[in-house]
Amino acid sequence: MLTILGFAMIATFLVLIMLKKMSPIAALVLIPALFCVFVGKGAKLGDYVIDGVTSLAPTAAMLMFAIVYFGVMIDVGLFDPVVRGILKFAKADPMRIVVGTAILAAIVSLDGDGSTTFMITVSAMYPLYKRLKMSLVVMTGVAAMANGVMNTLPWGGPTARAATALKLDASDIFVPMIPALAVGLLGVFVLSYVLGKRERKRLGVLTLSDVLVEEKVEETETVLVGAGSGASGSGASATDKVTGGSGSGTDAEDEDEAGDAERFQVLDPNRATLRPKLYWFNALLTLTLLTAMIMEWLPIPVLFLIGAALALTVNFPHIPDQKARLAAHADNVLNVSGMVFAAAVFTGVLQGTGMVDHMARWMVDVIPDGMGPHMALVTGILSLPLTYFMSNDGFYFGVLPVLAEAGAAHGVTPLEMARASLVGQPLHMSSPLVPAVYVLVGMAKVEFGDHTRFVVKWAALTCLIILGAGILFGII
Repeated sequence: MLTILGFAMIATFLVLIMLKKMSPIAALVLIPALFCVFVGKGAKLGDYVIDGVTSLAPTAAMLMFAIVYFGVMIDVGLFDPVVRGILKFAKADPMRIVVGTAILAAIVSLDGDGSTTFMITVSAMYPLYKRLKMSLVVMTGVAAMANGVMNTLPWGGPTARAATALKLDASDIFVPMIPALAVGLLGVFVLSYVLGKRERKRLGVLTLSDVLVEEKVEETETVLVGAGSGASGSGASATDKVTGGSGSGTDAEDEDEAGDAERFQVLDPNRATLRPKLYWFNALLTLTLLTAMIMEWLPIPVLFLIGAALALTVNFPHIPDQKARLAAHADNVLNVSGMVFAAAVFTGVLQGTGMVDHMARWMVDVIPDGMGPHMALVTGILSLPLTYFMSNDGFYFGVLPVLAEAGAAHGVTPLEMARASLVGQPLHMSSPLVPAVYVLVGMAKVEFGDHTRFVVKWAALTCLIILGAGILFGII
């Protein structure tokens, strides 16, 4: 009964948010509360919620101060060179912008933290997508998949959990998986190229000059609309120029491209918060912070708390300026931390009522005996839905040991099982139980349901590419 109710609760949540019948925060709170009553444990709802909040409180604290930290770094201009570099590569070509999104997300994912990756990636790419009217779910989908592949790094979480659960060395799990994961990451880049080509076909091939002209026309229309002064004629000519694609390809315009790049700013180059004299201090502080995260010198929430305090104090020594920066990022902080605490209700009820345990045992029991010698393949396939519908802790500490025991009875080594268990991570990073995904969709101003509808099929394909490569290379 708990198995059915567990799957029904998750399905109800996904359907309601994908159909936009409820907001994610409301659904994360009300649906598990209702199912908790159905299970007959409504009296213990408070305990389950407190347990869930307690377990996710460090994550919420980390996100709060990480948003403040990276928000300040964006304000003071730390990432302006990154944005300019991406712009120089992408220009105004939608295909290059989508590929650039995947590359940037993969590189930033080296720090092992999904929330950090999404904050930096969205901060750099969101203005480009908005300026060119590109699909924002393409940005969130590509970033989530690239981060999902890179999330398998030993310090990223899943590999360490698998090693701990099966009493293995993390390097023995990860190093042999590198070729398969490299193929998976290549698959993300190819997919981003295909999605970018689709965006290019929809929008046309633009140049920076085209976009600048269109923006000037839009500004003119905005100013003159009350006077009824026929600005639409200019708008038509600008539209013709944009849809004409490569029509503006003269040598003179090519020579002006560099100058247009300087004027086509996604971040205001004259904003009052810039601190060019402190650039190297901020770069060193950020590098030190990321190094400390990787080396685990202190818990991540503590690192970001200290980092945010230092960043605010050094860059904005006057208290009114500090208050202004905190107020500027309060919206993101409230949205993301609120979503995390709401997710705590969902996970608390899932685990407290025993739904997760019953769902795991049911999944193991339905595996036919004849599949015993192929348990690594089975584990790889099961990692897709299981890491999507439950937390990494639930899967790696609750399900993987049971699967590994079943595999061992048929001669499948724990190492093979551990490697196979990493396959589902590209899909896992878009799970409604992953706090980082709310940072991604929140900062990108994308509905969670829209992101889910778009990304699930592509993320599942990426997972299957990794699984196929692992089998082909004899890793799994």
